[in-house]
Amino acid sequence: MTAPAEPRQAATVLLLRDGEPGLEVYLLRRTRGMPFAGGMTAYPGGGVDPRDGDIETAWFGPPPAQWATAFGCDERTARELVCAAVRETFEEAGVLLAGDPEGGRVVPDVSGDDWEDQRQALLSRELSLAELLAGRGLALRSDLLRPFAHWITPPVEPRRYDTKFFAAALPVGQEARHVSGEADEASWLTPTAALAELATGDRPMMPPTTHTLGQLAPFPDVAAALAGSPPEPLHPISPTFEETPDGRWAVLPDGTRIRLVIPLPH
Repeated sequence: MTAPAEPRQAATVLLLRDGEPGLEVYLLRRTRGMPFAGGMTAYPGGGVDPRDGDIETAWFGPPPAQWATAFGCDERTARELVCAAVRETFEEAGVLLAGDPEGGRVVPDVSGDDWEDQRQALLSRELSLAELLAGRGLALRSDLLRPFAHWITPPVEPRRYDTKFFAAALPVGQEARHVSGEADEASWLTPTAALAELATGDRPMMPPTTHTLGQLAPFPDVAAALAGSPPEPLHPISPTFEETPDGRWAVLPDGTRIRLVIPLPH
């Protein structure tokens, strides 16, 4: 017997827009070679980087103390999580949740070559989020984010994450781009369409993705989804697993059962 792995702090963002069929969410299909959740559909996100806690990061919106209350953590961790959410969304979707330090206009376009150079520098850790924002006279806009869910990988798993889920609207003037080197597909889908593809086996996903898509499905548009974020503080969810004759299931603390779908080889 060995002690369970310590969960790594991580942030994930449900990036939302109003599309023709209604509320849509940006989804990435992780490449099959990835050591964690390879072949699974997920949201942009990833682990916290030590520099995400830089106090020099320009900030507008709810302060770290308010996020700490929402997620039940200390202020340093809360700062790291919000910064990681903004950084990972830029790294994996080419969308930057930043703007005027006084709360004015959100940066409208981040698709030029100069922005791409800085996105690559973030990926290689040659540049921190604080340095990127300072160089452009911008502030992280925590007011564009909403706390949405909190999941912790079960102790039985060797690779564990303590993941905070955020929701955010796609800023006006920006476009999500398929720029993640960790994904082989990027799509805007309604939650209902994504879950329908899961049901047919065409879009495997981890239980947190399945569950949060189900939470999004009733909302008609982005405004309703952001206004309908769950009450705070969020209670962490850590499922257990169950084998039955008709499949393998993740069982949530409230008794909800989510079928586990394994990606098929090409």
